[in-house]
Amino acid sequence: MTDGLTHFNEEGRARMVDVSGKKDTHREAIATGTVYMKPGTLKRIEEGEIAKGDVLAVAQVAGVMGAKKTPDLIPMCHPLLITSVDIRFKIFPAGEDQIAAIEVIGTAKTSGQTGVEMEAITAVSVAALTIYDMCKAIDKGISFGKIGLLRKSGGKSGVYTRSEPIP
Repeated sequence: MTDGLTHFNEEGRARMVDVSGKKDTHREAIATGTVYMKPGTLKRIEEGEIAKGDVLAVAQVAGVMGAKKTPDLIPMCHPLLITSVDIRFKIFPAGEDQIAAIEVIGTAKTSGQTGVEMEAITAVSVAALTIYDMCKAIDKGISFGKIGLLRKSGGKSGVYTRSEPIP
C-alpha cells in the first residue's frame, strides 16, 4: 500500500519517518532558485534604490530564517540542529527588452540522522519570496523558477549531484 514511500505507515497514513536507528553523519545540501524581473528592477536593487532597504541583505537573512523554520512549514520534516546556512546570489543583467534574473544559492549543513535538503530548498524559496516582497511595489511581474536541489551529501544514500538542468 505504501509502495516504498517512507512517509506513510502500514495503513497508508502520513507519518514522520523514524530516524532513531540512523547514525549521525555530516550532511550538506545545496539548492538553487532563480528570481526573474525587469532589468530596471535589478538595476535598482544593485544601486540600493529600493525603498524597503538592501534587498539582497534582507533576502539573505530571510533565507537563513526560512531554513530554521522548515519543520514549521513542511509537516513531516524533522526539527534539525542546523550547523550552517549560507545564501549567495548571482546577478544576471539583461538588455532593456529582456528579462533580468538573480540566482539564489542556498547551502545548509548539519551533523545528524537525517538530511538538510528541505532546509536548503526552503532557504532558497524564502529568499526568493523576500526579493519579491521588497520589490513588488515597482515590479509586480517578478516570478520564480528553476528551484531545486543541486547536491546533497551524507547519510546512507551518500552523494547526489544533479546531472540535468533544473527545468
